[in-house]
Amino acid sequence: MDRPLPEGVRHRVVTIAADAFGSLTTAELPTQLRQYARFTPTRRAKFAGTALAAALEGDALFRQRIAGRLREAQAELAAALEAGSPPPAADPLDVAAAAYLLRPPGWAKLVAAAGEEAERAHADHVGEENARELERLREELAGLRAAAQEEGRAARAELDVVRKEADALQRKLRAAASDLRRGEAALRKLEGELDRARGTAAAEVAASDSENRRLRSRLAEAEAALEASRRAVREGRSLEDMRLRLLLDTVLEAAQGLRRELALAPVQVRPADTVDAVAPAAINPRDIARRALAEDDPQLLDQLLALPQAHLVVDGYNVTKTGYPTLPLEKQRLRLLGGLAGLAAQSGAEITCVFDGAELATPVLLAPPRGVRVLFSKPGETADELIRRLVRAEPPGRPIVVVSADREVADGVARAGARPVASTLLLRRLSRM
Repeated sequence: MDRPLPEGVRHRVVTIAADAFGSLTTAELPTQLRQYARFTPTRRAKFAGTALAAALEGDALFRQRIAGRLREAQAELAAALEAGSPPPAADPLDVAAAAYLLRPPGWAKLVAAAGEEAERAHADHVGEENARELERLREELAGLRAAAQEEGRAARAELDVVRKEADALQRKLRAAASDLRRGEAALRKLEGELDRARGTAAAEVAASDSENRRLRSRLAEAEAALEASRRAVREGRSLEDMRLRLLLDTVLEAAQGLRRELALAPVQVRPADTVDAVAPAAINPRDIARRALAEDDPQLLDQLLALPQAHLVVDGYNVTKTGYPTLPLEKQRLRLLGGLAGLAAQSGAEITCVFDGAELATPVLLAPPRGVRVLFSKPGETADELIRRLVRAEPPGRPIVVVSADREVADGVARAGARPVASTLLLRRLSRM
């Protein structure tokens, strides 16, 4: 060919090659086209159009393979072109593209003629489109002119209304100006009257201030006289009070001297104490033990702590090593003291928790919780001995409850008058909180 393919023919050739591209094996494709083998025909025509056109022009074998696929797909058109008589009703672009690929005798003239016919058809189509667009623009212009005329008439009508409103506003403005002048005249008249009223009021205020000063002077004199009379009354009352207090002190001192002289003891017996009757017996921790409660029932501990002035003494490590021996000693102490704090808040009883400190090199840093006394035994002394000293320090008759699983401790405190209970009883009671 003596000139390039027309654009429409080139686009149709690339489309046919892109459709037939997928039926070829990778070995049948030129090297530069193998990267597009997995593309769809549409994406292949879009992204590999230039490479396809170059391969069809320069690679005769590839063009013949595409032509073979075309001959299978459009057998009638291929046969007519090879016979030299293209179908008159066929699309010129299809004819030109098939002639370019099949290369029958005189194919260059067929491609050129089809390209010219396609260009004429395109030009005619473009002319028709331009004519329709021109007609549409003319109609749109006519509509715009009509709308502009309508808007102009509306604007003139609106201008007439605005002018009428402006005339009415000017008349109102003139009337307002006249009212303003009359108001200013009335204001000047009122200002004159106000000045006269201010002068009169100033004279009246001056007279009132003079009268107020006179009244204040008289009031000050009256207050001074009242204060003098009150002072005289207070002085007279103070003298009488002093005399009465002196007489009362004399009587009291005489009565105290007489009590010392007669060696009178304070009165401790009341008349009701002389009546013969049977008084109730006082309840103690041993009475609680005789009730129908098991030794491991948490209600037993509640009843013991409900006694008046009850004191609960806890063998700390004995309880913690019974309840949670796997924890470190520090966490054992914190867990037990936390439970005892809650028990103290609920029962109101005095609670002392004793830990063995005989083997400690330094004192333990610990902040005791509210309501719980924490004690460590001294070097050379066991916690059991400290518990016995605490029990012996209490007065006879006070309810003392000692929590320990040590049999020796329980027997010793029982002989001292305390009530021993097992460590499991306290643990069960704390588990209910």
